[in-house]
Amino acid sequence: MERRITSWHSPALGMEMPLVAYGHSGYPLLMFPTAAADFLEYERFHLVDSIRHHIDAGRLRAYSINSVNRYSLMNEQAPPPLKSELLARYDRYITDEVLPLVRHETGGQAPLTTGASLGAYLAANAYFRHPDVLRGAIPMSGSYDVRPWFDGYHDDNVYFNNPVEYLPNLGDEYFLPRLRAADAIVILTGQGAYEAPDRSRQLSAILHSKGIPHTLDVWGHDVDHDWPWWRKMLPYWLDRLL
Repeated sequence: MERRITSWHSPALGMEMPLVAYGHSGYPLLMFPTAAADFLEYERFHLVDSIRHHIDAGRLRAYSINSVNRYSLMNEQAPPPLKSELLARYDRYITDEVLPLVRHETGGQAPLTTGASLGAYLAANAYFRHPDVLRGAIPMSGSYDVRPWFDGYHDDNVYFNNPVEYLPNLGDEYFLPRLRAADAIVILTGQGAYEAPDRSRQLSAILHSKGIPHTLDVWGHDVDHDWPWWRKMLPYWLDRLL
């Protein structure tokens, strides 16, 4: 399997932001890490191995990037305006820096996004904000409301990075047709330890109200918020999509 690490000083974030690419050709997949983890997390926890059959066959090229969660959402010492500003700057990093690289390397293709836990939120938010440059999303075991991270603080950056707030108000004829034409929107969750399936059901209900086709896939009560299940969820759906 071809593997390449690239890094640069991000103009949007003012910090070094590495990413890793797996594969030599195929449908692009953009992976967002959990919690405060880094761009190599999916490799360390063998999620990349679980989809390697598609990568080796040239059907899939996966890109895994860093987040700024440790400085933003998960930073209890940071003032809320800074946390929300970092969300907005991270969005610009994705659209202005990561996606041009992916398009350049994949012949202009737009990627599908995915991630687990807090990475599910990042993957979903990126897609729902930019369905004109992304192809869909497979968020796993996510929560899609960032307001609990802000202790009552609210501004435009919070709103526009909070899917359960902005999606219900979406009514324009630019984004809605694109969301309705996604390659795939698959919202995955278990019902076991540390899972919160009602958060996925809430997002599904919002998408249904806007006429956005998607799949809500709720796995069993034995399915915990943990790596062994994410290593099953992602290949299960990629097998069907590819």
